[in-house]
Amino acid sequence: MIHANTLQAPEATLDELIARLDRQRMPRHIAIIMDGNRRWARSHSLPSVMGHREGVKVFRSTVETCRTLDIEFLTAYAFSRENWNRSREEVSILMKLFEFYSKKERQHLHKNGVRFRIIGTLDDLPASLVKEFRKTEEHTKDNTGLVLNLAVNYSARHEISHACREIAIDVRKGGLEPEAVDEETFSRYLSTASQPDPDLLIRTSGEMRISNFLLWQLAYTELVFTQSYWPDFTPRELVMSILDYQGRDRRFGGTKA
Repeated sequence: MIHANTLQAPEATLDELIARLDRQRMPRHIAIIMDGNRRWARSHSLPSVMGHREGVKVFRSTVETCRTLDIEFLTAYAFSRENWNRSREEVSILMKLFEFYSKKERQHLHKNGVRFRIIGTLDDLPASLVKEFRKTEEHTKDNTGLVLNLAVNYSARHEISHACREIAIDVRKGGLEPEAVDEETFSRYLSTASQPDPDLLIRTSGEMRISNFLLWQLAYTELVFTQSYWPDFTPRELVMSILDYQGRDRRFGGTKA
């Protein structure tokens, strides 16, 4: 686990860094914990909402960079089930920002072949937000480029317990034999069913934990932690994280050949 902004490329431009990428060893699936919006705002003597607004701009840029690099899947942690414990004002602002993003970016995502998906529990979200999320999902459902999973009101423990309940229901109905429940079967009951597990997880802001995010899917994911707050995260730092990933020996529990 290395902080990506400690990599030795202080003078390289973004284009030069991209040229260093091994296109045969690109991560298919990148997961990102977008952390540090509020601390960024405080460091600039601004209200929290300004940090979240800047974070939306950086998210758009990150999606564009992943699309340019032909990343197949991007899963971004935007709002956890635990985030409801924040102030009512901040939660309300976040819900409005999500709704604004879904409306504003719908055509742009579609034009660029991005398929938008929401993962998480939608029952607790404002009805107007769910409506906009569903519209964007529907509008982009046939796109064949980058798959963008936005995790909102998401909890990995909740996802896993929900999958267990669904499996139990199918077993009780007789549609699934208990002996048939293996790792592959279990994965089909998760929100990322049919997608490869993340190859690379990036967390910004210097925090070194995964915070109840994709606990099942991250079993063999390479982890990169950066010191940058999310509003300061740049395409250059994303590429440096991928270069870090490409420098690692992924053995998945085995030994080096």
